Amino acid sequence: MAFFNHHFQVEMVVVFGILGNIVSFLVYLAPLPTFLRIYKRKSTEGFQSIPYAVALFSAMLTLYYGMLKPDGFLLITINTVGIFIESTYILMFIIYAPRDAKIYTGKLLVVLNGVVLGLIIFTTMMFFEGLVRIKIVGWTCAIFSVCVFIAPLSVMRLVIRTKSVEYMPLSLSFFLTLCAVMWFFYGLLAHDYFVATPNVLGFTFGIVQMILYTIYKNKSTHAILPVSKIELEAQNDETKANDQNSKPSDEREVAVQVVSDGDDKERAAPCNTLVVEY
Repeated sequence: MAFFNHHFQVEMVVVFGILGNIVSFLVYLAPLPTFLRIYKRKSTEGFQSIPYAVALFSAMLTLYYGMLKPDGFLLITINTVGIFIESTYILMFIIYAPRDAKIYTGKLLVVLNGVVLGLIIFTTMMFFEGLVRIKIVGWTCAIFSVCVFIAPLSVMRLVIRTKSVEYMPLSLSFFLTLCAVMWFFYGLLAHDYFVATPNVLGFTFGIVQMILYTIYKNKSTHAILPVSKIELEAQNDETKANDQNSKPSDEREVAVQVVSDGDDKERAAPCNTLVVEY
């Protein structure tokens, strides 16, 4: 019976590891429309390279951890793919970014993937060995994974502030949540709590994002500059009253038409907020 349970547990580790690979691959492909747009327009249009540099660093660090683990093959496969995809994104970004953005991206890559990652590898290889080395690298991966999962907080704050889900696509939130679930069960069943623990936070934030989407998905059109709209309608009424007393009929029609045109533009205007890349 114990042998059967152990065999079933090993099978479930493989199943969740494979599912985690598939979903993670879809998440890696999520920014593809953004880079197709950059390629077509030959411009980065204000997009930032930070998410892709951080994702590249995280993939390289997790790859190092997977190479240290005796059973880390499923971590090695997806992070190897992730390194290739993120490197492609960054290369395309550097090609079409303005000069200042290129310099900043280069510095970011040197610091994260050169200095920081190099120090982690050098320190753990020189001063630690065996299980101790695996634990130190595992905790390091867990800490940086938590930092990555905290990043969507800024997007959730933006959704609450603007009452618009324009910059928080439901599909991406769903796949990130699903990805966290797969890797949580992989880590739990494999007794790899360096993988399982951070994904609890990822799952929690993913659920919160989908709840926010449900709350605000039908409020986006009504949340666009509500105060200005009310003020404009009041101004419109006041203008009509004043015009009736002080202007001829043809001038009143022109004045009302101008305000009405402004009102239409107000209602059709997009949400005036900072574009946050997600």
